[in-house]
Parts: sequence; C-alpha cells; structure tokens
Amino acid sequence: MTGDDRPTMPPVRLPSDAELARDALAAPLMARAVRLTRWARTAAGPEGGIPVGVGGELLSEQLKQAAAHLGLADDEDAPALAADAWNFAIDTGLLAVEEDEEASGRDDAEPSADEPVGLARPEEELAGLTGGAEDGVPAPAEILEVWRDGLETVLADAATPSFEDLLGGIEGAVGENGEIDTDSIDLDALDWNPEEESEFLDGALGTLYLLTVGDPEIAAGAMVPLPVLAASMTVPDGVDEPSDEVLEEISAVMMRLDDQLRILEPTGIVAYHPVDEALTQEAEEGDEAALGAELDEEDVSRYGMVRLTPLGLHGVRERLLAAGVEAPLVGDLAGSGADVLLGSLPAYTEENARAEIESWLAARTAADGTGDGDGEGGTAGSAGGSAEGSAGGDGAVAERTVRAARELLAAARGADEDGPVRRLSCQQALSLAGAAAEPALREVLEDRQLGGLARVWLTEHGAADVPQPDEDMIFWLTVDTLAAQLATAGEEQDELAELVRGLVDQHTGFFDKIWRVDHPATGEVLEAMGRLHPDKQAAKAARKAAFKARSRAED
Repeated sequence: MTGDDRPTMPPVRLPSDAELARDALAAPLMARAVRLTRWARTAAGPEGGIPVGVGGELLSEQLKQAAAHLGLADDEDAPALAADAWNFAIDTGLLAVEEDEEASGRDDAEPSADEPVGLARPEEELAGLTGGAEDGVPAPAEILEVWRDGLETVLADAATPSFEDLLGGIEGAVGENGEIDTDSIDLDALDWNPEEESEFLDGALGTLYLLTVGDPEIAAGAMVPLPVLAASMTVPDGVDEPSDEVLEEISAVMMRLDDQLRILEPTGIVAYHPVDEALTQEAEEGDEAALGAELDEEDVSRYGMVRLTPLGLHGVRERLLAAGVEAPLVGDLAGSGADVLLGSLPAYTEENARAEIESWLAARTAADGTGDGDGEGGTAGSAGGSAEGSAGGDGAVAERTVRAARELLAAARGADEDGPVRRLSCQQALSLAGAAAEPALREVLEDRQLGGLARVWLTEHGAADVPQPDEDMIFWLTVDTLAAQLATAGEEQDELAELVRGLVDQHTGFFDKIWRVDHPATGEVLEAMGRLHPDKQAAKAARKAAFKARSRAED
C-alpha cells in the first residue's frame, strides 16, 4: 500500500508508446475499423457519407460491401466481423454519425432495421489516421487513446450476455412462433447484474496483470492455462485440495472466461487459445467435471491458454490508474531518492529490479546529473564509467558514481524493522554500480551496519587491501542477512534451510555467540533457525539462544 492507503500493483515494464501504438493499429479490430473508415471516405455517396440505420449500424447492402472491402466475403462470420469493425470505428470516434433530423423526428412507427436514418463520415480530427489529405499520422498517445476508447466498449460487450442467454431461463419469453414475446418478459426475473459482471471481468484482467508482472516467464510471453486463471480467482488462499464444489465453480468460471476472452482477443488486449469445443460441449450438456478434471500437461492447451499482450498490460494499467490503483512503471523511480528505491525493490522481479536500478544509476551518472527515467536507457556499464571521449569525462562519471553509491549506503543505514531489507537491496544496487564506486565502500568499512556488506562488495570486485572483519561484524552481518531473507522470501525456501545448516556447521559454538549480537532481529532470526534446522539438537539450541536474545533485549 502507498502512504495514502491506495492499492498498489507491482511495477510493470512496457514498450514505448510508439511500439504500443503500432500494436494497437495492428490489432484485428482496430485495423479493420481503420480500413472501413478509409473505405467510408472513398465510397461515400453523393451526400458525402455512408447511409446508416439506427445507432449508426450499416444497412444490409453496405454491410456486404464493407465485408467485401475487408476481404471477408467467403467467411461465414463476415457480416458479424464487418459489423463489429464498423461499430468499433463509431465507438472510437473514427466515424461520426449525423442523423437525419426529419427521419429521427417522425411521429410514425420506428424505422425498419434496414432504413437509413443518417450518414456516417470520417472524423476529420483523426483524418491523418484514416486517409485524409495532408494530415500527418496522430501521435502515439492519441492512437492509444482511440484504442482505449474502443476497448471500453468491447469490455462492456464482453460483460453483457446475449439476449438469448438472458431469456433462456424465463418461461414464456419465446412464443410458439419462435419469436421473443416482449410483453411476457419480467425484467426483474433476468438473472444478470451488470455491475457484478463488470467486476468479474475486471477481476480476471487484474489477476492476469498480477500473474504477468510477477512471473518473468509469463512476462516474456508464456501462456497462462485458463484453469490456473480461474483457480486464482476462485480458490481461497491456503486451500491445497479444492472440494468438488470448488472444482465445479472453477469450471463455471472457465466457461464464462472462455466466452469473454473470445470477444476480447480481436482488440489485441489478450492472446487467447480457446477451450476445446468438445470440452465446451460436454460442459454445456452438464458434465462440468470435464473441465474440472486434473490437467494433463501434454493436453493442457485443450482447456484454454491466455496471456496479456504488452498492449493489454498498457490497457489494464490505464484502467487501474483510472480506478485509483497505484500501478507503477519500471523506471518511475529514476528521479526518486535512494531511500525510495531501496524500499521499493523487494516488490520487483529480478529482471525489473535490475532495470530500475540501472535507470536510477544512469540518472545520477549522466553528464548533467539527471536522467530520462524511462527504465530502458541505464546500464551497469554507464553507471560504472562509460567512455566520455576524454579522461576528464571519465573522471566526472566516476565522481558521480561515488556520490550515487554514498546515497545508497546512507539510505541503507537504520536499526528499524525494514533495515535488513534495505541493506539487501543496497547490495543489489551496488552490484551494478561498477568499480568506480569503490571509494564510497571504503569510507564505511568501520561502520557496524555497513562494514560487512562493504567488505563483501570489495572482495567480489577484486579490490586490494580489504581488511578482515572481526567476529562481531561477521555475526552481525549473518543476522542482518538472514533477517532480510526471511522478510523477503519467508521460510519456505530450501536455500535458506541449507544456509542455516551451513552456518551452524561452520562455526563452533555458533548459538553461544550469535545470541549476543546487538541486532533488533536477533531473537526473530534464531527462532526461525530453530524451525528451519533439520537436526533436533541444533534446533533446540537455536530456540534456547532465541530466548536468551529476547531476554537480553528486554533488559
């Protein structure tokens, strides 16, 4: 959470606006909408527009022409695809509809579905995108805004069931002639809550966003099995073996998601491999166990696979921001203080943390002392002293690198609860600072809190004349490192258990010495060691040492 208690998402790394705009224009629905808008510009009738029906919908003849223009004439879904693209163009403002006032103001019967009531014309403000003469292509930010406007309408459509689905459970809604009897429909009986449906879809996209920013493989393009997404939205925390009822709920969620993701895919927000039609049919016939069955790794794609595209990450992030959720970008901290950087890094994946650190260092080692903060430009090489074309330039970069390292070290100090994690993050940041940071590390060799990590850094960088730490510093650094590991990764990690065993085996009388360490986390660390050490006798010694440490702290 942030200081103002707003929900906070982990940071995400996005391509540039220019790349995202290219992705938006290449998305099937947007691409078709742009093509139809250009078609409307060239195929307009004598009155300068395309005749449209109520709501700006294409008339039957124009719909055929639109489908043919899109090259969809042989596709059985051509009318629907062309209509979707046309409606997307209207919803995004690519096309403007001007209704005939005489037609719309008549007191007689409603116009038929194929009766023109107005004209659709390309919106001139976006003429550069839709074939207008002498107009440049809009800026990437404008293109993305157009795409997001269209996305909102498609999201609303995806969250709205078809009229037939709504009426399916209402007795008498369909007459003997097969037509809908509007007089017999009780609106209160409709099993549909628009707000609930919208929240469901928002929840699915939010969960996908979290899975993507938290898993490097998914961020790199790996697909998420639909059952995994459904389970993430359904199974309560701490439940290892879902009950039959929960499995049925997962199956129902999968079916809802399958319908919605099929609608969303043409927008470019997701890449989606739908649920196998055979499984869908079994579920529709009442055998939802087919979807809730244990997954076969070789056949997992039959159950649906999905991922947010980079464009999708952008779209979901913008919606999160609009909802008041903090959704930072990697690189946002380039202009922040070292305290903010070190406090934020634990929430980052390893790759994103590296990019954020490089951006922060680049902002401080640039020639003018500032950086662009885009999260892409900084590198470890630039932080450590890149070629400036002269010895004087190299010296200036080195001096700025030392200042940046001093800022990191100063922010890492502290006996508070978060101190160990800040020092762990400081080590991570300094590992990318380059050899030029050495003077700053030597300045803190005698510092009780920083001297240990300084010695580690100097040794790893091959520095000469690194003084050996005394035993007190060794044990203090041990407690500090274990406290940071526990705070960031918890006890459920095999590496930590091995580290604990190795420390005890390496030092004779380990527990007799470590409980005396003057560190606020000594007692907590020893209690964790008692739980982690596989040897019962050593675990008992750790618990006794923890008791002594806490008693000492209370005195």
